[in-house]
Amino acid sequence: QVQLVESGGGLVQAGGSLTLSCAASGRIFRINVMGWYRQAPGKQRDLVASITDGGRTVYADSVKDRFTISRDNAKNTVYLQMNSLKPEDTAVYYCNADISHYSGGYYSTKDYWGQGTQVTVSS
Repeated sequence: QVQLVESGGGLVQAGGSLTLSCAASGRIFRINVMGWYRQAPGKQRDLVASITDGGRTVYADSVKDRFTISRDNAKNTVYLQMNSLKPEDTAVYYCNADISHYSGGYYSTKDYWGQGTQVTVSS
């Protein structure tokens, strides 16, 4: 019904930059919140940053002042600009979207995840 397709991961040296993108497609009435989570080996999946449809943002303390989340509502796309990358940023990064659907006079909301993209930062 809805797909989230991520791109932009890869290998980068410490201090470098990467930009992740995530595009949502399918039967979408409205995308409420979009966000990025990450999961390192042996650890839980944690929030990196999120952004509402009104542009309100939340960041994990570990990425504040280094990462910037933004979205293009017309394209149903969220971005994560990552600067000053550190080896501890190495993880699989997952896109997440809280999406509302409208059908038959009823609204519903569902949470969706992308397939994940690997970010590796070498020291």
